[in-house]
Amino acid sequence: MNIQEMDIVKLLHRFPYVNQRELANQSGYSLGLVNRCVNSLMEQGYLDKEANLTTKALEQIREQSPQRAVILAAGFGMRMVPINMETPKGLIKVKGQTLIERLINQLHEVGVREIYVVVGFMKEQFEYLIDDYNVHLVVNAEYASTNNLHSLMLVQNKLENAYVLPCDIWCAVNPFSTEELYSWYMVKDSSKAGSEVRINRKMELVRVAKTEIGNPMVGVCYIAKEDAPGIANRIVQLSEDPACEQSFWEEALYHKGKMTVWAKPVPSANVVEVNTYEQLRELDSNSEQLQSDAVSAVCDALSVDSGDIQDITVLKKGMTNRSFRFSCRNSKYIMRIPGEGTDQLINRREEASVYQTIKNENLCDDIVYINPDNGYKITRYMENARVCDAFNEEDICKCMAFLKKFHQKQLVVDHEFDIWEKIELYETFWNGQPSAYRDYERTKANIYSLKGYIDSHVEKKVLTHIDAVPDNFLFFKNDAGEEEIRLIDWEYSAIQDPHVDIAMFSIYALYDKAHIDHLIDIYFENQCTTENRIKIYCYVACCGLLWSNWCEYKRALGVEFGEYSLQQYRYAKEFYRYAQEEMKKL
Repeated sequence: MNIQEMDIVKLLHRFPYVNQRELANQSGYSLGLVNRCVNSLMEQGYLDKEANLTTKALEQIREQSPQRAVILAAGFGMRMVPINMETPKGLIKVKGQTLIERLINQLHEVGVREIYVVVGFMKEQFEYLIDDYNVHLVVNAEYASTNNLHSLMLVQNKLENAYVLPCDIWCAVNPFSTEELYSWYMVKDSSKAGSEVRINRKMELVRVAKTEIGNPMVGVCYIAKEDAPGIANRIVQLSEDPACEQSFWEEALYHKGKMTVWAKPVPSANVVEVNTYEQLRELDSNSEQLQSDAVSAVCDALSVDSGDIQDITVLKKGMTNRSFRFSCRNSKYIMRIPGEGTDQLINRREEASVYQTIKNENLCDDIVYINPDNGYKITRYMENARVCDAFNEEDICKCMAFLKKFHQKQLVVDHEFDIWEKIELYETFWNGQPSAYRDYERTKANIYSLKGYIDSHVEKKVLTHIDAVPDNFLFFKNDAGEEEIRLIDWEYSAIQDPHVDIAMFSIYALYDKAHIDHLIDIYFENQCTTENRIKIYCYVACCGLLWSNWCEYKRALGVEFGEYSLQQYRYAKEFYRYAQEEMKKL
């Protein structure tokens, strides 16, 4: 059977045969095509002379009909900021029902009750589904560092006669069926630029360039028995390829520029992807999730209603926080929401005191609101700002001049950033687990041997940024068209030796020793003493271990930093040796 013939068989399984004109109306195919399909199905033995389904057709329907479903619900749902800080996307309520429960109920309506839900982010919140709907939860422990290809890898042996679907869609009409005869992937019948595929005349899905017009992908797929082994093998192959770590599972459906399954177009109005706060508001303006703590904080801080909050755009996820940009009454702002585990890392009251200290110093961005209890922060958005290019000489010189001027202000607050205390603190967050590095204890002992030299060479401790990394230096044009710099993200800031900031800039930029020496020369205007240079080497080593410990803690929370994490540990070992070599020359 071809795809049109299979569609006719499905219709005849649902509705009794009246005539071919009625079949044409139901299928959307032309009367001539329906006539050819019926004749062909009779010749193949799928229809008898009265156009009734034969035993052969019924057996085909039975073999290919849906048996199970896989719902992908492991990801952060980053575009749902700020809602996703409190509720995973699948559990957002629309019209009184969570998205995932609506999908489960729609699957139940067509007899599909073997349902696997792949979870990761806030996995505990999905646990109730086991009791209420008898689903199977499958945990993707690597949800933070991989995309949904790896989620599907965990259930690649469950794809035979299975629906695969995301947890974040709202379907006005049940997209599932009691019978399926072939594999398909759902797309909208509308067109827009940016989609990856389009439907061709043969009802195939072919790849298009991102600048071309395509059919929006919905993410719902049916995998028939005959196609499941090949797709599962492809998923396994891609999952083992490091280059596919961030790939969507749909990559497994492509072969030579087109999908190996048929297109299933649906009216755009039938399926809504709830990816953003504004999409949720448009679908259900009364959804309780619209009144999140973060949104309420914005409303209170700016004295506005939630309807005034527009154009929400997720910014790049930081190492510690999540942020989103939004417009409100003709002004743009950025809201920061603390990330996982930051309540143990950062004292928000101390952070608020720092901002109070520097508020009139033209050092940081314009703070509109900061909550010293939960760390929510709102700042004015700086148009056309850019971050420092750590390998651009002019940028580096300007940043070091700015940093030195800040240090010379000799500002003070009531709290100190104790590197040694933080090393120990971050280690306790491992909950008794050993370091991932086999020689950690020896490395730590070497680092602690530097403490005496550091303590004897600190000239004066003042307010220090601590996190003065290239990405936190913003270049922007003021009203007069002149370029200025602001240093953002002061959450670690405290009293410390200001030379720590030079080390921190270096290790975040992943500088080698030559670049670090050059940075030191820029800051000190080629007047750095040998003793201070050695001390900064010591800080590079100490701070390398500090952030390595921090990365090990964050990794336990599902946040992975790749090369950055490994390089920090290398700084600890290598710059300990550099410091020791230079000390011997004194």
